[in-house]
Amino acid sequence: MKIDFANLQYQYQLYKDEIDTAIHRVLDNSNYIMGKEVRELEENLEAFTGAKYAITCSSGTDALLLAMMALDIKPDDEIITTPFTFIATAETIALLGAKPVFVDIDKKTYNIDPSKIEEKITPKTKAIMPVSLYGQPADIDKIQEIANKHNLKVIIDGAQSFGATVNGVMDSNLGDISTTSFFPAKPLGCFGDGGAVFTNNQELATKIKELRVHGQDRRYHHKYIGIGGRMDTIQCAVVNVKLKYYKKDLALRQEVASKYNKALKDKNIILPYIESKNSSVYAQYSIRVKNRDDLQSRLKAQGIPTAVHYPIPLHLQECFKYLGYNREDFLVSEMVSEEILSLPMNSYLVDSKIMVICNSISISN
Repeated sequence: MKIDFANLQYQYQLYKDEIDTAIHRVLDNSNYIMGKEVRELEENLEAFTGAKYAITCSSGTDALLLAMMALDIKPDDEIITTPFTFIATAETIALLGAKPVFVDIDKKTYNIDPSKIEEKITPKTKAIMPVSLYGQPADIDKIQEIANKHNLKVIIDGAQSFGATVNGVMDSNLGDISTTSFFPAKPLGCFGDGGAVFTNNQELATKIKELRVHGQDRRYHHKYIGIGGRMDTIQCAVVNVKLKYYKKDLALRQEVASKYNKALKDKNIILPYIESKNSSVYAQYSIRVKNRDDLQSRLKAQGIPTAVHYPIPLHLQECFKYLGYNREDFLVSEMVSEEILSLPMNSYLVDSKIMVICNSISISN
């Protein structure tokens, strides 16, 4: 029995005719950059999320970069974020010459712990950047309250959470700016790199649109220092097709998570915890086990793929050594990084495969 981690090929075959037609339409028109499919996707994303403005871009990483550039983040500014995330979160802060200031995570949700944010605020702090890890939004209510109190901006790194909600509102529609990624393995993925930036502020939206085309407000007139951050027309065409079926695929993904929860509840492991006010899109289904390496090896021997998101917190990465953090500075992040294990997760994981996976996780773990 072959078990796929993300099962991208199955999804392609499911929507193959529509996707192929959409791609060939772009090829026939040969408008590969900023073709009509780009604006069509942006309008569809606005309708789906409720955000007033959706601006597509070249990746989830560039989405973060564009968000901070739009907010005029400068060298020596500080942005508070989490050390337990993919490197792009803090990497983009550093690329602008600003300083990532880490705050430890909540031990249940693995998202940034709002109770530890205020103590890290200084006169140099300009924004808070929570991450919606594994598909569940951070505690945006408390984070926004802190931001309002200290006149800070909120940038949501929603690379893993497109379609997730807080009190029924999608996290793409929260904060000053929210971002997402359409990397192929994401719940809504294209066939290469792609991303989007969301805001309800017209001035920010206009600036982001200009920044993604080298700061142009019109051809060859450069108002800002920008980047080449456009999402290819072909990738927009692909996401346009997949977005039509996303609610269905998302519901299936959540069903898979529910089946995992039921089958694993009596095992000696820690299951994903979702706050009652939140919904998760389960970009990953991640459990915690004490002897992860042993379990991962045994699952691999049985043909069951797994992954670790993430094995080294950012404060311990070599590239951030200059920040001066040490081991045991963020105990929860370090503990989770040693125990976290992502199981296969996709909308098309059938019951028989779920049971094979769950039965292979012995109670001794």
